[in-house]
Amino acid sequence: MNKRIKELAMHDTDTGSSEIQIALLTDKIENLSKHIKQFKKDKHSSVGLLKAVNRRKKLLDYLKKNKMDSYKNVLSKLNLRK
Repeated sequence: MNKRIKELAMHDTDTGSSEIQIALLTDKIENLSKHIKQFKKDKHSSVGLLKAVNRRKKLLDYLKKNKMDSYKNVLSKLNLRK
């Protein structure tokens, strides 16, 4: 497991919580961003990037609405929204 994911996991086998999903999407977004910088004409990957960003945004909105302390923890651990 990734270091970020281990920090956010609630228990050892945690794979589906909102925090973990946000961490996985953040890794995916970083990888796709690097790919798109190299291959500017790859429109399929840019669509995938937009979908991942929107999905992460929805999950962050959910955390902000329901679990404010967890939301702040995720933002600080993943270095989002400075």
